[in-house]
Amino acid sequence: MSITMNLYYTGTNGSARKFVEEMESSGTAAAIRAEPGNERYAYFLSMEDPETVLLIDSWRDQEALDVHHASPMMGVLAALREKYDLHMRAERYVPGEAPASDDKFIKK
Repeated sequence: MSITMNLYYTGTNGSARKFVEEMESSGTAAAIRAEPGNERYAYFLSMEDPETVLLIDSWRDQEALDVHHASPMMGVLAALREKYDLHMRAERYVPGEAPASDDKFIKK
């Protein structure tokens, strides 16, 4: 069962966006995407709050997420978060079936 984490990185003076730029340009984000069990690792910019970036991070299961959390990559992430003085908020989702009644609101 997939697990999706929505991670909101918030900083000041554009630091969250600089963090994302370094994650991408350094290859760190690509290395995480290549980890076994990673299904999605994508950043999105907030239109409401230019100081916040959303990361949607999905994993095959809890075991894959636990392996990621125990990997040396977490030290790299922690150092970059500290460098850019970012604060985080997390939301955890385990997908389920959407009710059929929701289909009328989804344009395919």
